[in-house]
Amino acid sequence: MDVTTGFFYLFSLVLLFAAFRVITARNPVHAVLYLMLAFSQASGIWLLLRAEFLAIVLVLVYLGAVMVLFLFVVMMLDINIDSMRQGFWKHFPLALGVGALISLEMAVVLIGGFRSGQAPVIPETVLNAAGQAVQYSNTKALGTLLYTKYLYPLEIAAVILLVAMVAAIALTLRQRKDSKALNPSVQVKVRARDRLTVVSMAPTQDAPPPAPPADEVPPSAEGAKK
Repeated sequence: MDVTTGFFYLFSLVLLFAAFRVITARNPVHAVLYLMLAFSQASGIWLLLRAEFLAIVLVLVYLGAVMVLFLFVVMMLDINIDSMRQGFWKHFPLALGVGALISLEMAVVLIGGFRSGQAPVIPETVLNAAGQAVQYSNTKALGTLLYTKYLYPLEIAAVILLVAMVAAIALTLRQRKDSKALNPSVQVKVRARDRLTVVSMAPTQDAPPPAPPADEVPPSAEGAKK
């Protein structure tokens, strides 16, 4: 077994373990962290398949942006873990059947690639119509195909991600008992006279008379004592 095969089995084992922990972790934050680990191992497998662009996009887009956003959203939602675990075993047979069906379909699709025994090698140089060797770029070919043939699916995916971001922000700004957010509609209806009251006062006022010292007793008080 060569080094490439060894790395493939290592990445695959860690990927399967992380994917299993995503659906079995009791804490949603731990599930998101395991999902990030699964994405990192998948990017390693992409590198072994010489798809460098897909590997770096998986790291930058999903690990650097999407999964970090999911992690902050899950931490801010204040999810009740006990209520989420109540219906786990009730829906477990259905989830197991769906997982088995997906695994069977993937096995049927990929069985042809496993029988070939060797991954296709993408050459760094190709021959053009004139028979001359030109430099080949995976990134350029993928970008050309993505923004020409698959332009509409790309735009649909961008809209779905935008809706997901707006929904995540809306979920975090819901009404809570410990929330100190203000209602903008109430703030707009506030008038100036409700905030400030102008009182008419004289420009100058007479100073009050000074109080007598404590050791001096006024004559009225001495007459009252007699």
